[in-house]
Amino acid sequence: MRLDVKDKFPSGMEEYLAFNGWHFNKKMCDWAVSKMRVSDGGPLKHIYTAESVETLFKKCGITLKNQFDYDCVYVANMARADFYGSSIADEIKLAKFIKDFMDDPDGYEEIAFTRFYADCIGKGIAIPWEDML
Repeated sequence: MRLDVKDKFPSGMEEYLAFNGWHFNKKMCDWAVSKMRVSDGGPLKHIYTAESVETLFKKCGITLKNQFDYDCVYVANMARADFYGSSIADEIKLAKFIKDFMDDPDGYEEIAFTRFYADCIGKGIAIPWEDML
């Protein structure tokens, strides 16, 4: 059982979780991606969509065990913003990173959203939960 289930959630969070669980919906993913910055502090210029991530997986012959569409989109964009051109050299390695992240045997199916939520807490970013429904 998650350790935070007994915490008092911000307004709107319980409703979001009731509809989506600990996963991204399109609105939350779009909002999260809009907050991402690249190494020079600028906004992410190449933004992955659900369709472009699916195309990337097909191109690279990758199939996920834990396929949650907008979780994958978040991870693709997070990796693009934080690691692409450094430890992730190209789109094939990006696709492999997404698979490794999503299908990590030591992980859990909600890992992408939980990572995002923990980052928001750590950076003091308030999520407009009601707007994400």
